[in-house]
Amino acid sequence: MPKALALSPHLDDAAFSCGGTLAMLAASGWQVVMATLFTGSVPEPRGFALACQLDKGLPAEADYMALRRKEDVAAAAALGTAAPRHLPFREAPHRGYGSAPELFAALRPDDRVAAGLAPALAELIAAEKPDLLLAPQAIGGHVDHVQAVRALDALACPLPVLWWRDYPYTVRDAAPKEPLRDRFATLGSREIRLSPEAGSRKEAACAAYATQIGFQFGGREGLSRRLAAEGGVERFRVSGTLPDDLPGRDGA
Repeated sequence: MPKALALSPHLDDAAFSCGGTLAMLAASGWQVVMATLFTGSVPEPRGFALACQLDKGLPAEADYMALRRKEDVAAAAALGTAAPRHLPFREAPHRGYGSAPELFAALRPDDRVAAGLAPALAELIAAEKPDLLLAPQAIGGHVDHVQAVRALDALACPLPVLWWRDYPYTVRDAAPKEPLRDRFATLGSREIRLSPEAGSRKEAACAAYATQIGFQFGGREGLSRRLAAEGGVERFRVSGTLPDDLPGRDGA
């Protein structure tokens, strides 16, 4: 059985950006695993990190990341994929980024998370033995997405990769930030057209991230509208030679 491994910076990125593709892979006989990199709980968060959960209506004593990990399990079930993997790295607000604008600006000089993330990704890939990786292009410029690409690039991994367009950052601005544009500009592109079932599974998976959809889409109805506007297509850049049996080719 072939295996696909999606490397998601945050607990929702893979489902939002390529959930339909993951559902179609699973339905066609692939084993599919979502692995999220930045999921570590931090006791007694402070400052901007605390504000990130308070503004979602969560009390200070709540374990925000534990709640989000639980949402991720539900999202994987909705997609029909295997139980997700959760790496313990801390999100950017817990690494010194002190405001929303800083999350989308230059990397902090003291943010060396990629140095630890790269060997962790190597260990994960060695353990899972995937035939295909899915990973972000860091469109939008979120520092955690940029660090994820940097860490994966450091491995010089020979596996084929579908590099997803980071949704919803791709639709928030007419010209979203693309700090790694040159990194991906020369790669080929691929569109995967979702089956109706895959589209439904993707929407259910995205809705499972209940702490996020209000902030990201204005609620459940907003999520449905924004996903419908995508027209049932997920778009990627491609590294390496993709498997011949990849679903969604030419609308299949």
